[in-house]
Amino acid sequence: MKLKDLAAKPQLTEMLINDAEIVEEYGEELSFYVHDRLPIEQYTKLASLNTSDTAEMFMAMKDLILDEDGMPVMNDGNVLPLNVLTAAVTKVTEMLGK
Repeated sequence: MKLKDLAAKPQLTEMLINDAEIVEEYGEELSFYVHDRLPIEQYTKLASLNTSDTAEMFMAMKDLILDEDGMPVMNDGNVLPLNVLTAAVTKVTEMLGK
C-alpha cells in the first residue's frame, strides 16, 4: 500500500464524555468532536508540548475540542467547566495516543 492511499481530509469524530460523575452532574453524556487526523502544524505543536506544563497542554487542546460544525467549543471568551474540560482533554489525549 502506498502512503498517498491513506492521505485524506480530516473528518469529525464524535467523542463522548460518559464518566459517572459528569453524567450525574449534567444528567446525560456530553458529546464533542475531534478531527480523526491532524494537520502537520498541529501535530508538531502537540509533539513539542512540555507535558509538565498543564496550562500549555490545555491551551493546545483548545483547538482540538470542537462542536458538530468543526469549530472550537472554547472561543469568544467561552470556557468549559473545569471538570468537563479535564474530561474532554483526557478523551482527546486517549484518542491521540492510539
